[in-house]
Amino acid sequence: MVPSGPAVRIPWEKAFILKALRPLSLRSYQVNIETSKNLGGVGALLMFIGIIPYISYFGIIEILGLVLVMVALHSLASHYIERGIFNNALYALIIGIVGGVVSIAAVVVTVLTSLTDFLYTIFPGWNGDWTALSGLTPDTSNLTLANIMPFIIGFLAVFIILWVFSIIAAFFARRSLGTLSAKSGVGLFGTTGLLMLIGAILTIIVIGVFLVWISMLLLAVAFFSVRIQREPSAVPTVTPAQV
Repeated sequence: MVPSGPAVRIPWEKAFILKALRPLSLRSYQVNIETSKNLGGVGALLMFIGIIPYISYFGIIEILGLVLVMVALHSLASHYIERGIFNNALYALIIGIVGGVVSIAAVVVTVLTSLTDFLYTIFPGWNGDWTALSGLTPDTSNLTLANIMPFIIGFLAVFIILWVFSIIAAFFARRSLGTLSAKSGVGLFGTTGLLMLIGAILTIIVIGVFLVWISMLLLAVAFFSVRIQREPSAVPTVTPAQV
């Protein structure tokens, strides 16, 4: 048996107060973890079903789910005193947003620089008046590969941008979930992060998107698998001081 250190002697009034407040502290701890796991689980489920047509409501369901997951990760990061859980998830979110903005910019640049020439090709009699397009009949006989090549190149550029940014975002998401897995003892968090990264890499083919989608379901299961400990931490033995 390992000998324990000397007990901390404090006035009996303070010892009584600590003993009275301990159940309240434990109850607050349990409610906090229960709320975090439920928010994360529900959020991940919303992200899972949000990709289904006629359910996503223009992405609102997925955005709501993402917000709930981020709130849950922030709470768990505070509980486990590990900022990397939330910070890495935040990095992944920011990188994903930046990738989307850059992709939209690439689409706009591609369309603006190539659309006018394309319209002159399929509408030979067009004089540049945009309001007159509705009364013209397109003539596709003049279309060649050179005419549509700028659009093909633009599409490929956007796809590559999204692919690279999604891999980087998934890398940080995996780091976040890996840390959460180590702290919570739920190994499924680590599995989810790995599957998410593999799916991001394989988004160049259809199966990658499917893997990312499945990882959302696994993330929900992982959140709901978080166990609530009976005590938040070890409390040192206190002995009331003799009056």
